[in-house]
Amino acid sequence: MYSSPVLRMMPSARMMRPVPKEDQTAHTVSQRLRKLRKIPAELIPLGVVVGFAIFAAGYSSFRKFYVDKNLRLARQNRKDDDHAAEHH
Repeated sequence: MYSSPVLRMMPSARMMRPVPKEDQTAHTVSQRLRKLRKIPAELIPLGVVVGFAIFAAGYSSFRKFYVDKNLRLARQNRKDDDHAAEHH
């Protein structure tokens, strides 16, 4: 039987490097605003369209809840609800 070769334990190259700093740690507001300049110009119209769509959806939902008189937002005729619950 052959003897097993001596194992040379060496740390991997990745483990020998220092831990990289995270991009988002302890940034001030001005530093975060400066990062907005790194957004590609092609994405700005997309952001405007998505922002407008979110605003329009919120506005139309709020207006529907506020204006529609047929929409029940609260229980009505509680006396009838209690009477119906007794039969079940």
